[in-house]
Amino acid sequence: MDHPLPIPQFLHDGDFLSVLKAHGYEAAPRLAQAAAKFEHEMGKGSIATEGTTVLAVKYKDGVLVAGDRRATAGNLVMYERAEKLINIDERSILAIAGVPAVAFEMARVLEHSFKYFERSQLQEMSTAGKVRSLSKLLKENLPLTLQGVGMVVPIFATYETANGKDGGGKVYFYDALGAQFEGVDYSASGSGSLAVRSVLHYLNTWGGKPLAKFSESEIIITALRVLDTAADSDTATSGYNPKSDIFPIVRVITEDGVREIPESELGRVYKSEV
Repeated sequence: MDHPLPIPQFLHDGDFLSVLKAHGYEAAPRLAQAAAKFEHEMGKGSIATEGTTVLAVKYKDGVLVAGDRRATAGNLVMYERAEKLINIDERSILAIAGVPAVAFEMARVLEHSFKYFERSQLQEMSTAGKVRSLSKLLKENLPLTLQGVGMVVPIFATYETANGKDGGGKVYFYDALGAQFEGVDYSASGSGSLAVRSVLHYLNTWGGKPLAKFSESEIIITALRVLDTAADSDTATSGYNPKSDIFPIVRVITEDGVREIPESELGRVYKSEV
């Protein structure tokens, strides 16, 4: 009697990244080979395009995530309409600071990983599992990070629908090697993050009330103001661009899911408060 073939462990675990490896696909080595070829063809002086600055703040109804629109390469402004917020699932956003090409690939892998887990395990992946999945991708990106052509330092924001104190908005930030940390009230990443964190710390500690008690309109104008503040001292960050009428990207994650704040609403709030 023939014995049935053993079921691979990754099918039991619902681990999409293991499925990729089982079929010979490992993102980091291939990306590293592409980076080496890029560096050889373009020369040592070439600089990859990078995007900054992003932030995530907990407020009364959930989490606000915002990002400026500027992408730079060294001292050059490459693009003023960059998309730095990527929806991963119905209640999760990846905010990217670093090289967009690598970050977009990570976002695609995460999105498919979450879907694969849900369909194979018939349940949504836990927040802890989602956070660790991103950490694994960052660790696999180590070759590019060490070469200085593919560093990504993201923020992961989500909303847990669980009842009780464990539910609500969650903010996680990472270093370039994949270490993860949970931001209690807020987080920021990118070249303008120091100014952003400084202003948010001041408001949260000595303002009229904690950021967690801000209404949606209050947290939106706060995000726009702190990005303007960062742009004032950091050339790689852009706040509101009055010449082109370009606003940062702002999204909120609540119990109802991810919702983008339209530019018309951003303009109304911003100009009414200036």
